[in-house]
Amino acid sequence: MTSICFYFQVHQPARLDQSFSFFDLGTGRPHRDERANREIMNKVADKCYIPSNRMMLDLVKQHKGDFRIAYSITGVALEQMQEFRPDVLDSFRRLADTGCVEFIGETYYHSLSFLFSRKEFRRQVKQHRDVIKDFFGMETRTFRNTELIYNNDLAREIERLGFSTILAEGADQVLGWRSPNFAYQPAGCYKLKTLLKNYRLSDDIAFRFSDRNWDQWPVSADTFARWVHATAGTGETINLFMDYETFGEHQWADTGIFEFFRALPDMLMKHGDFAFRTPAEASAISDPVAQLDVPYFTSWADLERDISAWLGNPMQDAAAELAYSLEEKVLACDDDEVIATWRELLTSDHFYYMCTKWFSDGDVHKYFNPYPTPHQAFITYMNVLNDIALTIERQTADKAA
Repeated sequence: MTSICFYFQVHQPARLDQSFSFFDLGTGRPHRDERANREIMNKVADKCYIPSNRMMLDLVKQHKGDFRIAYSITGVALEQMQEFRPDVLDSFRRLADTGCVEFIGETYYHSLSFLFSRKEFRRQVKQHRDVIKDFFGMETRTFRNTELIYNNDLAREIERLGFSTILAEGADQVLGWRSPNFAYQPAGCYKLKTLLKNYRLSDDIAFRFSDRNWDQWPVSADTFARWVHATAGTGETINLFMDYETFGEHQWADTGIFEFFRALPDMLMKHGDFAFRTPAEASAISDPVAQLDVPYFTSWADLERDISAWLGNPMQDAAAELAYSLEEKVLACDDDEVIATWRELLTSDHFYYMCTKWFSDGDVHKYFNPYPTPHQAFITYMNVLNDIALTIERQTADKAA
């Protein structure tokens, strides 16, 4: 029986005050734009989280447990829910109580830490595991790295950390002629299994659903189900991974996205050989069909499916280098507020805002970027980072005195 795995990413970064300037260094002025954080959380909660969670809970009850899904919720998103919208957090808890939802592990701060500091990466993975246990009473068995960034080394590290499954992009340059609709064994691993995103079917919902220039628009639940059912006999697990904000935020309610998804489980389960499973459940019943060798980093992003959305231009590289160079000094200062602020600056969004790929993928980058230019994102980021460095220097000097 073919598994259908719906996994949703839930993330909101801690946004920086864009007016924080060089002249604010050392003044004690707050770095976060709490007004923007609150306003955006409220907007997304009302448009997406609350109605989507209500819909998912209804579908679980309607299908008496046969409808099953998974979420990866970052620590920074959970913090904002707890502060600004505890009702959202409660709605996720109600979903957790159904026993039909898996919560997936990742880095607490949605960071690129694996690329720069394995120690910090392990700390953030553990911190995220702990917060999921605290909030939802669940142990994380599946891992999803920030932005689906993946390679052989990451898989081996995740196996050492005790996870049974890792998620990755079904990138064409990795798969070649092979299908993303099977479980694979990462190169150098013995127990860990990889589930790959079927990006064509996922993006039909996440990106193309409301695109009137798409030759398949408008797509119905029945049509989409036929596309999934067409894989019968040629796959064991159809992995549909997307941002949760697809519902109501990226695809507005008036596009019909909620009506589409409410009808989809019935359409998909009409075919008796298909069943909803969480990633951990699908992985447990699927034997790897082959070894997956990925020596270079892949991700979900852009046409290249690499890490060039976050690293590669001089601004991104300089910002990342400085941020991670402060690691030992930050942790040695033993100041919880400074450490938390530094870790918030490791969130991948900050580097995404500095991206200068304004060509084929430009519209996507503009949509997710609150800054007028990548250069402004870089200036704001470096001012805040240098303020942290100055704070640490002063604390060190005070202790020495």
